[in-house]
Amino acid sequence: MVRSTLFNLFFYAVTALYAVIGVVFSLVPGRKLLMSSLRHYTKLMRWAMRVIAGIKVEVTGHANVPTDGPVILAAKHQSYGDGLIMFHQFDDLSFVTGDHLEKFWLIKVILAKMNAIVVESCGGPATRARMAEVSKTVREQGRRILIYPEGHLSQVGTHHPYKKGVWHMQEDFNCPVVPVATNLGQRWNMTDWVKHPGLAKLEFLAPIPPGLGKDEFMVILQDRIETRSIELLDLDNLGALDPAKIGKMELNSVAQDRINRKV
Repeated sequence: MVRSTLFNLFFYAVTALYAVIGVVFSLVPGRKLLMSSLRHYTKLMRWAMRVIAGIKVEVTGHANVPTDGPVILAAKHQSYGDGLIMFHQFDDLSFVTGDHLEKFWLIKVILAKMNAIVVESCGGPATRARMAEVSKTVREQGRRILIYPEGHLSQVGTHHPYKKGVWHMQEDFNCPVVPVATNLGQRWNMTDWVKHPGLAKLEFLAPIPPGLGKDEFMVILQDRIETRSIELLDLDNLGALDPAKIGKMELNSVAQDRINRKV
């Protein structure tokens, strides 16, 4: 508990500091300074995860990520930690995020400078149009784009229904989608205060080429991410994992509200 508290205090303090730095760098022409500061921030946070919280992260499968042209990284999302690890892997990474982050002015300014693809959390045609519009700039730059196809943080061992926006994005980009599996939620579960020391893994999987039908693509994507994420689970050091929940689909309040509105 002591290590968790020390890490959380460090995390929030450093995040606030770099948010201010990010806003300042957002006022400077170009994106180099901002992205450099983000890379330094994620490097510092990975150090804190290992040294303070006792979470060692092992990243594998880089050979599965194409080095030329745009690439979509479709990743499992179990905590803020996996986003930090993902950004630490690349010099310039764009990402898809919900508009809930834009309520924080500092973050909104940074997101705009980063060319983040901000979509409405309610989804639907408006979200689809927004993704196509903003992603055009990113596509022209040939950058990697991170998207979490479940749309929400998921409890370690479980999953949410996968959203089809990632397939539409691949259709727009005509580029490979690289699934990304992880078990980091065992060590840093969602937004939990308590962190669990131990080894966590993040793995880039074999890319899915463009040209598949929507339903076929979604089945392959979900199967690859969920199957490998379960295989990565450490059953000798459970951490935040409840073995009884492995493989189950669970809905958080946001996802459940969306379903209720459709009924």
